[in-house]
Amino acid sequence: MTATPAADSAAVPRAAAPLPSPLRIALARAAVETKVLFRERDAVLFTFALPIVFLVLFASIFSGSAEGTGVTVAQLYTAGLIGSGVMGTGFQNLGIGIAGDREDGTLKRLVGLPMPRAAYFIGKIASVLVMTVLQVAILLAIAVLFYDLELPAEVSTWLTFAWVFVLGVSAASVLGIAVSGLPRSGKSATAVISLPFVVLQFVSGVFIPITQLPDWLVNAASIFPLKWMCQGFRAVFLGDAGAALELTGSYELGRVALVLAAWLVGGLVLCVTTFRWKGRRDG
Repeated sequence: MTATPAADSAAVPRAAAPLPSPLRIALARAAVETKVLFRERDAVLFTFALPIVFLVLFASIFSGSAEGTGVTVAQLYTAGLIGSGVMGTGFQNLGIGIAGDREDGTLKRLVGLPMPRAAYFIGKIASVLVMTVLQVAILLAIAVLFYDLELPAEVSTWLTFAWVFVLGVSAASVLGIAVSGLPRSGKSATAVISLPFVVLQFVSGVFIPITQLPDWLVNAASIFPLKWMCQGFRAVFLGDAGAALELTGSYELGRVALVLAAWLVGGLVLCVTTFRWKGRRDG
């Protein structure tokens, strides 16, 4: 008895559908992470509101302008809070979020999926990028409307903003990924990660002008990226007049780029060598 064509076709297994490209998977993961982020409305509101509240408070308490520069206190705080927002979203929020993903088993489940592991990190960094872009836009809009901040008119200045922003987001994000392994549990992540970030804000020129800090604190802050991020953003939004407020009388943009790039590379090394997909309890 000869086999029918239908029987022959049933006997031959169908070829498995090809997996999407790594880039497509990464973009899909980025969309998922961004949607999840904005579903947490309380966290999103807090992230957006905090720098705005700080700007309004400090601009109200410390009115006037820096002597001999024409730079208002509100304008000075705007530049610092942009740097703080970038660092906070990338380092603090991302680090706490990944620690939570490790605690609830999300990372463990993702490892078992046919998905490039890099897609998870790309998704997380993309969500940080979206959040920081919106945060900076809102902060600048408020500073322009209510505190007479003048946006740069030169393309070269906006290019400076672009590379400081990209390097800052990238360095903060990889450091957030790296630091996510420090907390012993997801519940302790907020305390473990937030404390060093709060300290860095006070010694990096966010809340207190860098020229008013003792030398040993300035030297300590100069090791970390937040001080240089804020300095780069002051170069963009305060212009030549604001350079007099720097310790060296210059924004030292070359050193800003060097330090941020060094932290980006160092953070990548830490991520590769120390990142854990399982919690401590999982072995």
